[in-house]
Amino acid sequence: MMVQDVTIVKDQVQVEISGSIYKEEAGEILENIIGFIDKGYTSFLVDLSAVDYIDSSGLVALIDAQNRVRVHDGGVVVKGLNGIVKDMFELPHEEKVLAIE
Repeated sequence: MMVQDVTIVKDQVQVEISGSIYKEEAGEILENIIGFIDKGYTSFLVDLSAVDYIDSSGLVALIDAQNRVRVHDGGVVVKGLNGIVKDMFELPHEEKVLAIE
């Protein structure tokens, strides 16, 4: 997994990720987002279009990030879902926690 790019557009942190997301990479993504939360950012767009695999720890990291910004009236939106990554986000859930673009 590699964070390709992080940009800030109109107070939204946009993160582009490539490769595969397993437990270690999920922790890095969460730490990266927490760093921006600590700086006062509450709006995140995570582009997963170049990600070929995400495991459950990757989903948990994104949900954890969502929960952290939600208390500040913020949110995490994911986009670019395809293949197995899209399938992971379509697993049955009681309630959709992440916004998908």
